[in-house]
Amino acid sequence: MGIKSFVVKPIAKRIARQIAVSAANAVEHQDAIRHTLIQKAKHTKFGKDHQFNAIKTYADFKNAIPIRDYEGLKPYVELIKDGGSDVLWNGKPKYFAKTSGTTSGVKFIPITKDSIPNHIGGARSALFCNVAFTKDASLFDGKVIFLSGSPEMDEVGGILTGRLSGIVNHLIPAWLKGNQLPSYETNVIEDWETKLDRIVEETIDQDMRLISGIPPWVQMYYERVIERSGKSTVAEVFPNFSTFVHGGVNFQPYENKLQALIGKNVHTVETYPASEGFIAFQDRPDVEGLLLNTNSGIFFEFIPANEIFNENPPRLSLAEIEVGVNYAIILNSNAGLWGYNIGDTVEFVSKNPYRLKVSGRIKHFISAFGEHVIGKEVEEAMTATAKAFNAEVIEFTVAPQINPSKGIPFHEWFVEFGKKPADINAFIKLLDEKMQAQNIYYLDLLQGQILKSLEIRVMQENAFRNYMKSQGKLGGQNKVPRLSNDRKIADLLQNWIIS
Repeated sequence: MGIKSFVVKPIAKRIARQIAVSAANAVEHQDAIRHTLIQKAKHTKFGKDHQFNAIKTYADFKNAIPIRDYEGLKPYVELIKDGGSDVLWNGKPKYFAKTSGTTSGVKFIPITKDSIPNHIGGARSALFCNVAFTKDASLFDGKVIFLSGSPEMDEVGGILTGRLSGIVNHLIPAWLKGNQLPSYETNVIEDWETKLDRIVEETIDQDMRLISGIPPWVQMYYERVIERSGKSTVAEVFPNFSTFVHGGVNFQPYENKLQALIGKNVHTVETYPASEGFIAFQDRPDVEGLLLNTNSGIFFEFIPANEIFNENPPRLSLAEIEVGVNYAIILNSNAGLWGYNIGDTVEFVSKNPYRLKVSGRIKHFISAFGEHVIGKEVEEAMTATAKAFNAEVIEFTVAPQINPSKGIPFHEWFVEFGKKPADINAFIKLLDEKMQAQNIYYLDLLQGQILKSLEIRVMQENAFRNYMKSQGKLGGQNKVPRLSNDRKIADLLQNWIIS
């Protein structure tokens, strides 16, 4: 046992006990956080605009603070970007996490000095709970790798701005920093292929113990390590590799492939981080669900997902939720987010303690690789492209092709034209360029060769009508979803493809 694992093991055990005690008092902590947030922010512009001084009860809170998505909060964010202070939270944010939103375009999410412990503490809690349960702290005696975005940042309104994974890279505690790979010089490389080669060079001869990242990017790293080493599995290259931390996308489609590449069983730790806050984490590997992070500066609310678009949907505190119900999750935080709808839906699997699973998105989307493509983006890209080619599009839908018969994955567009473009290849090229401009994560995935350019399946006349009829959904208010994150619709549409 190394020095770090020797020191960490009892600390992890103590922190895991504290987390268990905290989880047992989650409702009380949530009430206290709500009160604290209001008291601290009552002199901000948002607090004055919403009469925080008059808020005494949760009913007052709901009456004063409406539900918003990013567009609703954007006027306040713009004030901050223009140099404003004490707008959403006291002072100015420490960072802006720049992200391509699933309900908006590019978003600038504030991260404040007060909210940083939520992001760092959530990750720490996930790791320490795993150590406490498995009694294995050996990961701290070797090297760790966080496959993340570039830690280089710009400034917006005098505020450091970058992707969340890059920001967090700057916040890794000093005692762990010495274990971290890759080097800063490698991590700032923008081209993913070049960066990946450099990461492999820096890690292939190291004693790797922990690997963390979004599953498709980690899969590519594993494959490159095996290729470069000439070994059959990752375990042969890194015999002490013990822990894989993942989050961001559904792990299930990748699980078997990653397990085969690793070649042995390792501890897996699932997390639920977002730019808006570290929401939940796997506190025990032997139970279902992720523990809600109830004592970390966020007051959570929940709206039944089937009522989220009602004019006055019911807003529930943690004490009012039920197991097995699909809820839209709403955040109020010490980062200055108020009544903030992040677009995710969750379902509780336990109330003692409060554990949940991410059930999806409020709206249709594609995020098979973390790209968060939304309806607005595909609609605008298709409209602009069709106009440029004087083409007429009757109907279309998009699905991910994760396991193509050859080559790398791509987005598969099923399009029924009323008037076809004269040059379909040029049409596809422009459509892909429009999508790259719409969504920075999609562009990243293309540049990193995680995805290749989209492909179009030209559909027969009345293809979508026939499809809807076959599903008993022809007419009425039924619509073909613009986006699906699975292949259910795509597989059924195969019968009506022309080319």
